[in-house]
Amino acid sequence: MMKPVRIATAQFEPKSGDKFSNLETIEKLTARAREQAADVISFHELSITAYTFFQDLNREEVVALAEPVPEGPSTQKLIQLARKYDMHLLAGLVELDQDQLYNTYVCVNKSGLVAKFRKLHPFISPFFSPGQNYVVFDILGWSCGILICYDNNVIENVRATTLLGAQMIFAPHVTMCTPSSMPGRGYVDDALWQNRNNDPVPLRMEFDGPKGRAWLMRWLPARAYDNGVYYIFSNPIGYDGKHLKNGNSLILDPYGDVLTEIKSFEADIAVATLTPEKLQLAGGYRYRNARRPELFGDILGKPHSSETKPIWMR
Repeated sequence: MMKPVRIATAQFEPKSGDKFSNLETIEKLTARAREQAADVISFHELSITAYTFFQDLNREEVVALAEPVPEGPSTQKLIQLARKYDMHLLAGLVELDQDQLYNTYVCVNKSGLVAKFRKLHPFISPFFSPGQNYVVFDILGWSCGILICYDNNVIENVRATTLLGAQMIFAPHVTMCTPSSMPGRGYVDDALWQNRNNDPVPLRMEFDGPKGRAWLMRWLPARAYDNGVYYIFSNPIGYDGKHLKNGNSLILDPYGDVLTEIKSFEADIAVATLTPEKLQLAGGYRYRNARRPELFGDILGKPHSSETKPIWMR
């Protein structure tokens, strides 16, 4: 019998390449989540190293920041924190497996590594290899999946993860506030960030407008709604490398409604209780059962050349 579970989503401003500092912040936020009776906490993509600065690193520099999983020191530190706070932790790092490098997201608990997922559509560095597998795993009786940032934009990834049994999907990101072909998108002026304490309103309008949250809310609730799953979205706040990010880490229920969301400009968490009843009440549950794969199986499975690179990197 599935029981309700308390999930925390986090945001913080990472320091590029400074694993020690980022893991310190991860511990502080984990302790705060434990104080709020959370069972699980989820951090953003490559939260242990930061993300955007990898576009400027050569292979040797990337390798220097990479670690094996789970033997590496960062995963072992996460396991130590899981034991200390009796929680599940999810965080991102660069994985080194033989001569391959991956943008990897791990889930650990007090017993060790629970799951790891390699980003399917990496683009920030030419040295990251794409993952080749979906992953579904158990957290406290709940079936969970992981899709990292761009992976969630490809709707087939979400459907496949759900069909494999996922009831909640962890979606670590480093996203928003970058140029796009869509009107109104672009970078947020640094002057607004620097003046955030004196006059937060203009910055909040930018972060919540079409450059940020308004773009996210066009599509992320649809992933939750169409598939009838909970979505745990995490994103950095402040600068990740040279890109200013808006945070807005949030949790969506299977109806696509926001259960909780971080609205501060600081390192912070938001906690929500996930209840199993919504999983079968949601429209997405009925739509999955109404599928007729004989109509579209061959169409969706046709060979296709994948192109991932976003507008802002071209």
